[in-house]
Amino acid sequence: MNARTPRVSLIGVPTDIGAGARGASMGPEALRVAGLTEVLRQHGADVADRGNLAGPANPWQGPVGGHRHLPEVLAWNQALHGAVAGELALGRMPIVLGGDHSLAIGSIGAVARHCRASGRKLRVLWLDAHADFNTADLTPSGNIHGMPVAILCGHGPRALVELGGTGAALAAGEVRQIGIRSVDPGEKRFVHEQGLEVFDMRYIDEMGMRHTMEQALTGLDDLTHLHVSFDVDFLDPQIAPGVGTTVPGGPTYREAQLCMEMIADTGRLASLDIMELNPALDIRNQTALLAVDLVASLFGKSTLMRKG
Repeated sequence: MNARTPRVSLIGVPTDIGAGARGASMGPEALRVAGLTEVLRQHGADVADRGNLAGPANPWQGPVGGHRHLPEVLAWNQALHGAVAGELALGRMPIVLGGDHSLAIGSIGAVARHCRASGRKLRVLWLDAHADFNTADLTPSGNIHGMPVAILCGHGPRALVELGGTGAALAAGEVRQIGIRSVDPGEKRFVHEQGLEVFDMRYIDEMGMRHTMEQALTGLDDLTHLHVSFDVDFLDPQIAPGVGTTVPGGPTYREAQLCMEMIADTGRLASLDIMELNPALDIRNQTALLAVDLVASLFGKSTLMRKG
């Protein structure tokens, strides 16, 4: 191996604790069955599969104080925070295999803490159909997978907000949201108030994915840690049916590939979440296979012939 070989650690988190549908707990195994380890190795990565984390079962209860399963969500995120922090301390790239998107609280919380400690800048690309910026006062469901960006930015239960230390893990200016097309009315106002930079599907339709990604990636430099939090419902459900919260009108296969290829071109990818894959709703694991194909593009696969 040379110094450019990515040293990747897979961390499975088999829970749907923050979601409104069961099944995302099976996501880590579906990604493994789809050949994630083999594909990463084919693209030059040194891969260590750390197996699955353990945590509380899903009690499938209603919301309490505007949050469903808050103690259980906290426990899973504490475990994930520690696992991600451990891999970053070893100089490895953590790839989190979800699980529902509430797990981004622990994953990104650990990344943000690492960046503060190492003097690096953080850029988070949030690839999702949803803004995930709800709070207990705004949420129609209480599902915490609709809240992780708000919690990471300091708006939520103190135990989750301060999971990675005192204060918010993220500033709104560190996040770029891409592919958004489903936002609750109160959530929409809150997103605007907080100044999140959102490239929704209308923007992508009007400006194209290339321009969108150029804007989302502008300002990266050698001191930037780039984290991608990839919710599989980012994709159009016609090509990715295996998610619990499908929203029509997402990026096409080629738009998604271009998105990933342009991220790869930066050479800055340092951590990754793959979230909300629900094999119970999939067709012959096609969504997992597509997710693995897109991860291959993040690691240098290209459909284009380019001169070196």
